[in-house]
Amino acid sequence: MKAVILDSDDRYRLTELDEPTPGPGQVAIRVAYAGVQWGDTMVRDGHFPVPRPFVPGFEASGHVVAVGEDVDIRRVGEAVTALTTSGAYAEVVLAPAALTLGIGSLPLRTAAALGWGAPTAYDLIHTAARVRPGESVLIHAAAGSVGTLAAQFARLAGAGRIVGVVGTADRADYAARFGYDRLLLREEFPAALGDEKLDVVLDPVGGPARTAGLERLAPHGRLVAYGNLAPYEPVLADTGDLLTHGTSLLTYNSNLLSRTHPERLAASARRALDLVADGEIRTDITAEYALDDLATAVQRLAEGTTCGKSVIRVA
Repeated sequence: MKAVILDSDDRYRLTELDEPTPGPGQVAIRVAYAGVQWGDTMVRDGHFPVPRPFVPGFEASGHVVAVGEDVDIRRVGEAVTALTTSGAYAEVVLAPAALTLGIGSLPLRTAAALGWGAPTAYDLIHTAARVRPGESVLIHAAAGSVGTLAAQFARLAGAGRIVGVVGTADRADYAARFGYDRLLLREEFPAALGDEKLDVVLDPVGGPARTAGLERLAPHGRLVAYGNLAPYEPVLADTGDLLTHGTSLLTYNSNLLSRTHPERLAASARRALDLVADGEIRTDITAEYALDDLATAVQRLAEGTTCGKSVIRVA
């Protein structure tokens, strides 16, 4: 089969490999599309050390072509979207059966756009932050795949005001399509908010943005940290101050959840999938690349020039 490997020199190479065989609890999927996500930049840049050469790719859509032990043989032929630990940038990928969801009549290209971003955005709103009707929500990286989905989930949850933070004016124009009430440029946060306090802040950035977000929480407000796009530097929170104001600093880690409680992550992915299928939530694929152009796709994501979701066309 054709596959892209990430080699020890941090370069992507298209090569031929043997097709993998599913083990217990796994399915093999003939990949139609693979989603590009931030984890790809982290692996490429060495923040998640993995043995090289390595077939990257963490989300895929396609059809099940084989199943391992303890998996229902009737899943063969099923159209699915899947969360994987690696290998999605190949013609065949192995995925945990528990994190492989049937998509019914949903187009495979649309299903590939769900990836890890959809359950992450759903959980940020409903599980971690528990957004209540009328609350205000601020979302960093508002034009990305998680941000655009989180804004829509927040609106469905009844949020009264949704503010987004983006890096450029072009990204603000793009994010405006997804129901934000106000969009700020990164350099405008938090000064442009004036005295406004927020019930919920969703923060994949870290660093000074996280410190500022904590300071901007309303009484009983919650900041959910789910990444560190900024340089890795510690953010200190005084538990006494948090207690005094009833505020909370929470974390969310979908990768860890997939290993400790995959059924929970799968349930959130299913809810998100159903909302997309029903037309209540939309995904937005803004770029499609061939398998041999993966390096360009990942680099554009790393540079912040990608809005919405990028996918790799495999089949």
